[in-house]
Amino acid sequence: MAEVKKTAKKVPVKKVAKVEKTEVKAVAPKKAAAKKPAAKKEAVAKVAEVVDTAKVETAPVAPVVEAAKVEAPKAEAKAEVKAVASKNPEFSLQEMLEAGCHLGHKASKWHPKMAEYIYSEKDGIHLFDLPKVAELLEEAYSYVYNLAKEGKTLVLVGTKKQAREVIKEAATDASCFYINARWMGGMLTNWSQVSKSIKRMEEIREGLNNGKYNGYTKYERVQLDKEQIKLERFFGGLKGLKAKPDCIFVIDPKKEHIVVDEANNVSVPVIALIDTDSDPRPLQFVIPGNDDAVKSIKFFVDQITAAYKAGRADRK
Repeated sequence: MAEVKKTAKKVPVKKVAKVEKTEVKAVAPKKAAAKKPAAKKEAVAKVAEVVDTAKVETAPVAPVVEAAKVEAPKAEAKAEVKAVASKNPEFSLQEMLEAGCHLGHKASKWHPKMAEYIYSEKDGIHLFDLPKVAELLEEAYSYVYNLAKEGKTLVLVGTKKQAREVIKEAATDASCFYINARWMGGMLTNWSQVSKSIKRMEEIREGLNNGKYNGYTKYERVQLDKEQIKLERFFGGLKGLKAKPDCIFVIDPKKEHIVVDEANNVSVPVIALIDTDSDPRPLQFVIPGNDDAVKSIKFFVDQITAAYKAGRADRK
């Protein structure tokens, strides 16, 4: 047993371990020092390549965007509008607040394209940025003013329950055309047929008033009365309209999507009071605001009809 212990002591295990450690320690810093500069050089080279390619790819984009801005019809329309900014009234933000114009829809039902018009969210309801709303309303006001000054026609469209009476009263006061019952499909795209219906409505109205149909039987007169009521419901606000309108003002383009689609098909500009749940892209003039409250609808409709009245008054 004593001899075993002596042989065990003679085994140079510890010395070998020490040598290995010292070798590792001596080599390790040399390897790390050799790798770091190479890694840095590679990283710098890659960054330089990315920057160069980004510069090369983005260089020709700028003139394309500038050309698009020059050619866009919407941009030209806005430039014309700003030329008569001195005619615009100053819209009271306090009045807009009291009318509830700043209230949007539930945040869960919003359309992402309306994000730029939203100021914040409170209790799950989106709130509009009223200074931006006032700026966009000013542009629409200027456009309608110029429209009326040039003798062009405007049609107000609002078929939802909250807007019907407001639209009718405002249009009658401003002497412009309106639709508040139902938009008949093809009103713009099939104007030739619609114009016949308007003409027929006017003929029946005049005939009943001047006694043209006195010789008709009772049954025939009843049928004429029914036809007149139907035509008056859909086309009563278009009496005197001889051609397609030059512009349409819409309450809630999401509900009146057929109106917007037809107007875009025949290149008729659309101004719309739009809430947070609608897509503003098909519209030429966007007026963000509450399109459900009667007070809010009345506020915006009154501004548009006031612009139309001012343009008609200044027409030479």
